[in-house]
Amino acid sequence: MPFYESVIIARQDLSTQQVETLTEQMTNVITENGGKVEKTEQWGLRSIAYKIKKNRKGHYTQLSMDAPSDAVSELERQLRLNEDVLRSLTLRVEEIDQEPSAILTAKASRDERPRRGGDRDDRPRRDDRPRRDDRPKREEAAPAAAAESNGE
Repeated sequence: MPFYESVIIARQDLSTQQVETLTEQMTNVITENGGKVEKTEQWGLRSIAYKIKKNRKGHYTQLSMDAPSDAVSELERQLRLNEDVLRSLTLRVEEIDQEPSAILTAKASRDERPRRGGDRDDRPRRDDRPRRDDRPKREEAAPAAAAESNGE
């Protein structure tokens, strides 16, 4: 049987549980029609390049399957009928890659990097700037400024 990969974009207001249920439904469509889903990847909530049905984000899911063309046709029909699905794309591929997709690999490397910001105390101090503790308080600075303006 030929191999296929299908990417599904679901509405942004669905919960993760609802997206998993949708994925299970589509997996059942494939298995009932004589195919087998080899790999499923949840890419999470991601931004879309342009609005689709008033949505700026969507839950992305990828299904890698070994299925006959009739099963894939039924899957695409079910995806078109489902109101929660914004877009889907199914492609025929030569083989199913068992390694994580480029999307998941990039997401994992992004999660491993240290986050910017953090605590202010963790940052290196610039010595040319007075610390907050060293600055004169406004009440103390005001009489000194008034005394200078009076000529004292």
